[in-house]
Amino acid sequence: MNQTAEALNAIDEKLSKRPLDLDPGGYFIIYLDREAGLICAKHFTNVIDDRGLAVDPETGKPIPARGKVERTHTTVFTGRTAKEICVAIFEHTQPCPVNQVDHAAYLGREFTRAENALITQQEYIQD
Repeated sequence: MNQTAEALNAIDEKLSKRPLDLDPGGYFIIYLDREAGLICAKHFTNVIDDRGLAVDPETGKPIPARGKVERTHTTVFTGRTAKEICVAIFEHTQPCPVNQVDHAAYLGREFTRAENALITQQEYIQD
């Protein structure tokens, strides 16, 4: 069965709206540095409270899911390819900043999307 790009995009759009458990290891903001030809990922730590909310470890206040957040990242990971940045995060960083398999799978998908956007000169917006 040959599916159209539109049908496949609809599947992904629906899956992007599902609820997810937050990774106690933190979260990443992914962006491109086109001048340097790099995929970049700022890692931020967080704590998951008893309500399941991500809170700033310094202030104890919930981290909003939308809007601008004034926090300092702990590390910036970079790579020229999705594989290179994944190796840096998952194989060369101890302890690994990712604690959940679903978070690792998400990052792999996002880094692949970012690499494709870098190659094709398309806009990249993290899902």
